[in-house]
Amino acid sequence: QVTLWLKKLYGDMPVPRYEVNERTVDILHEVMECSEERDRDVSLLIEDMKDQAAKYEAEAKYWQDILEESLGLSVDSLSEEATMDLNDLVESAMALEVEDTSLTSFYSAINYMSSELFKTKSKNQEMELKLKTLTKKLTSALMMEKQLDEDIKKVVESQKAESAKAESRSKNLTFLEKKSEDLKIRIEDAEKKLIDTGLDQSLTHEALVKLSEELAAVQKKLSPLKKEVESYHDLPP
Repeated sequence: QVTLWLKKLYGDMPVPRYEVNERTVDILHEVMECSEERDRDVSLLIEDMKDQAAKYEAEAKYWQDILEESLGLSVDSLSEEATMDLNDLVESAMALEVEDTSLTSFYSAINYMSSELFKTKSKNQEMELKLKTLTKKLTSALMMEKQLDEDIKKVVESQKAESAKAESRSKNLTFLEKKSEDLKIRIEDAEKKLIDTGLDQSLTHEALVKLSEELAAVQKKLSPLKKEVESYHDLPP
């Protein structure tokens, strides 16, 4: 069924190649059914319109015969101005979709269309207002998004700079730690050598650091005593 439908659909043109499997055949079969159903609906609509056209033609013929027999009026007997007015009347009736050409039908149709026009204008104004509001919000959102992108770029660049600084500091710290450890080892080795050669242990680095701390403590205690003594220097003997 699918193959016959495709050949009928493309006619003299070759059917495009496609992968034949259960899924593709099922999809094409579903499309075929929808297409055939649509064709049937269109055929029914065409037949219905043909029936309506035939009815309108019969009714028009009926009224034309009455006008010719009763009033002796025909399209050929009308003046050019009357023919133009009649055509305008017919076009207006078709545009307004009225059932007849009476003034009541025309007025009713015009009032209805005016009401619909007013509703459409009101709706258009409402839509324009919504559009302006949405445009304003969208513009604000886009500006905010742009600002956020710029802030993110600045933060990323700042983080890169801080990361580079931290890495440099880490390297420097590692270098200083290694250097300090190396110097400590050298000092200890030097002290051992000096001690081995008979150096007094009171002159070692640790002893000197301890003496320096004790000296600082003594100087701290002497500072207020010096100030007190200085206050007696100005007294008479």
